[in-house]
Amino acid sequence: MRFMVMIKANPQTEAGEMPSAEILAAMGQYNEELAKAGVLLGGEGLQPSSKGARLRFNDGQCTVIDGPFAETRELIAGFWLFQTASLQAAIDWVKRCPLPAIGESEIEIRQLFEAEDFGDEFTPELREQEERLRAQLNH
Repeated sequence: MRFMVMIKANPQTEAGEMPSAEILAAMGQYNEELAKAGVLLGGEGLQPSSKGARLRFNDGQCTVIDGPFAETRELIAGFWLFQTASLQAAIDWVKRCPLPAIGESEIEIRQLFEAEDFGDEFTPELREQEERLRAQLNH
């Protein structure tokens, strides 16, 4: 099972405050543990929303909204992609994360869809297209 683990933004991340050397070292060690265990598929920190944009689509129209965005609780400051046997295993890994040591934080875990989740609607042709795309991405 694959999971996206999203680190929610807070006032410090939205202000662009960089973590201390101690936090960076702790996160580096945590990421190494994830990688050695075969759990980590990827992950990055994100710049504040002031450096981003949102695109809103409605009735064929697209509106671009420049950051910053008002509701900090709904923003993502970083993410990991995990591969674990279960949601509980992903939870157990996140509980070991050093992030809470820097103050109040929230982390959300969401399972990714897999091809089999789509049932018959995911036709053999669509499966083949997906496999070609994944092969291209792995090169």
